[in-house]
Amino acid sequence: MDAPPAHEDVRPFIRVTSLFEKAALTVPHIYEQNPEQGFLLLSDLGHKTYLDVLNEDNARELMTEAIDALVRWQSISEPGVLPEYDRATLTRELNLFLEWYIAKHRNKTLDERQSALLKVCFERILQNNLSQAKVFVHRDYMPRNLMVMPEGGPGILDYQDALYGPVSYDIASLLRDAFISWGETFVIDMTIRYWEKARQAGIPVPQDFGVFWKDVEWMGLQRHLKILGIFARLNYRDNKPKYLADTPRFINYVRQTAHRYDELKALLFLVDQIEDSVPQYGYTF
Repeated sequence: MDAPPAHEDVRPFIRVTSLFEKAALTVPHIYEQNPEQGFLLLSDLGHKTYLDVLNEDNARELMTEAIDALVRWQSISEPGVLPEYDRATLTRELNLFLEWYIAKHRNKTLDERQSALLKVCFERILQNNLSQAKVFVHRDYMPRNLMVMPEGGPGILDYQDALYGPVSYDIASLLRDAFISWGETFVIDMTIRYWEKARQAGIPVPQDFGVFWKDVEWMGLQRHLKILGIFARLNYRDNKPKYLADTPRFINYVRQTAHRYDELKALLFLVDQIEDSVPQYGYTF
């Protein structure tokens, strides 16, 4: 790795690598390091990602391996090791949706009533997500960052931004992915598998799966709003337009979740106005 210090600090990568290795998980091993110059000599985990190979035949096996690795990662969590995924960080992420997706991509300016509704919805999302128990959070735990390894289990990449935050975040990232969509039955089944394994490992998930499922959905909603803002920013600021093609997937995620909870109906109303469309909604349960 060659990361000029003026642009990227490799020390967080070094620190989080040591945590993953403490959990006996496969990450790029650091053979040599010179943080002052931004140089790291790393092992190569190959080029085949979960995203490259996932299909209906192997999805359950690969996602179960990813869940097992996630539980091991979370099981070594302790406060004071990684920065907090705090209210300020979550708020900045939500505001990306307003600043880049609504204002820039959709070229919409919210009126006073719409702004007030969005503020209320953001606050409800924040309160729910900040009330969750905290563990180590990868922040981008998804098939694109998981490598197929010959010895089994995923090789894990892109974890340098890890934080200490809501327990539902990484499982929501894994199953509500930016680049691949799963049926709701599969998502719920895999979430139950994670929840059962997490409870057995002593990870502080709620004892009631219904409570945890709401946490996963609301945490996923926060992430999806953030990603809509990021994808718009990548296009308009960084001249990377390819990500905009995936924004309909995230609008659909947002609508599905908002439709299921009375507390989020105002968000559904706003999204329909922003998108200038009102789709037909189906029910999961």
